Formats: sequence, structure tokens, C-alpha cells
Amino acid sequence: MSVFKRFSDIVNSNVSAMLDKAENPEKLVRMIIAEMETTLFDVRTQSAKTIADKKDMQRQLKNMAEEVELWQARAEKALNKDREDLARQALQEKRRVEQAIEAQTNELKELDTALMRLEQDISKLQSKLNEAIARRDAIVARHETVKSTIQMRKQIDDSAINEALHRFERFEKRMDELEAEVEAMDLGRNASLSEQIDALGNDEKLDAELAELKARINKKAS
Repeated sequence: MSVFKRFSDIVNSNVSAMLDKAENPEKLVRMIIAEMETTLFDVRTQSAKTIADKKDMQRQLKNMAEEVELWQARAEKALNKDREDLARQALQEKRRVEQAIEAQTNELKELDTALMRLEQDISKLQSKLNEAIARRDAIVARHETVKSTIQMRKQIDDSAINEALHRFERFEKRMDELEAEVEAMDLGRNASLSEQIDALGNDEKLDAELAELKARINKKAS
């Protein structure tokens, strides 16, 4: 769900009714600013959570890297004790952890991308909020002027109705553009056909690594 969804819902319900009637523009501006402040808080909260997730993922990667070294040492120890079966299992565990590291590293890159987008959203929304606060009085005055103009035109002909609707349509379009600034993040990743076929060669790679380890240990023994 877009981080601007709540703001958009408010605009398209309560605020839209006020726009149609052109009543209480000062209350309308206060409501929009309040919703922008709430949305900004929500985005910053999400950003803080993303940063915490990133740190946790980095700790996991560090632990898994240490686990890879541990399984390597265990494989060497097993071969030194003439337990090739245990050495093979240890290398299998090492390969499993290495694959988990690769997957986690890709997720970390996606998390960095998501964090960058959130930072951009915060910057844009803060800029819009500052602008809205700075122009609050001018917006209220302009709204009152528009209200008076529409009332005057209604006394002349029905074209004022079309003008009011046109203004509202443009307002809705601006809200849609604001909501569209946040892109959906797809963190899912399915294995491709090529990746599935490449995985068929894992046993061969494991056999080669085991043979290389045996040769190195035999060389040290001699």
C-alpha cells in the first residue's frame, strides 16, 4: 500500500466535499497540512524500521560468513581423521550457508534501494509541507477569491458549475500524481530456468572441491 494512501483517502472524501461547496477554506488547509504531517511521520517511521532491518541483515551475514569458515575447518579436520564421509557432509553444509549468504546479499541490495526511495519520499513530502505552511494564508485568501468568483458567475450563467468541476478534477489529478511517487517494492524473487539448470551441477562442484581439499591435505602430510 502506498504511504500516501491515508492522505489520499482523506482528500477524496472529507476534503472533496468541502471543495465542492467552497466552504471554510482555512479549515480545509489545516486539514491537508495535518494529513501531510501525519504521512511524513509514517514515512519516517517506515524508514527507521528499514534501517533496523538492514542492520539486522548485516549481522546475519557476518554470522553466516563465520559459519562458512567453521564448516571449512570441520571438513579439514574430518579428512585428517580419515573421515571422508564427514568431510563431505561438512562441505555440503558450507555450500548451503554460502547459498544463503548469496540470497541474503541480494535482499540487502533491495533493502538499500527501498531505503533510498523512502529518503527521497521524505525529502519531497517535507518540501511540499514546508511550502504549504508558508503559503497557508495566501491559499486561504485565494480560495475565498475563487469562492466569490464562482458565486458571481453562477448569477450570470451555468458555466460556473463547469469551472468548479474542472478545478476539482485538476486537484484530484495532483493528488494522484503525489500518490504515484511511491513505487511498489517487489522483494520476491523466483528462480529462473537457467538457475534451476545450473543448480544441477552443484554435486559436481562439491566433488571437485572435496578432491582438491584431499589433495592439499595429502600434500601437507607428505
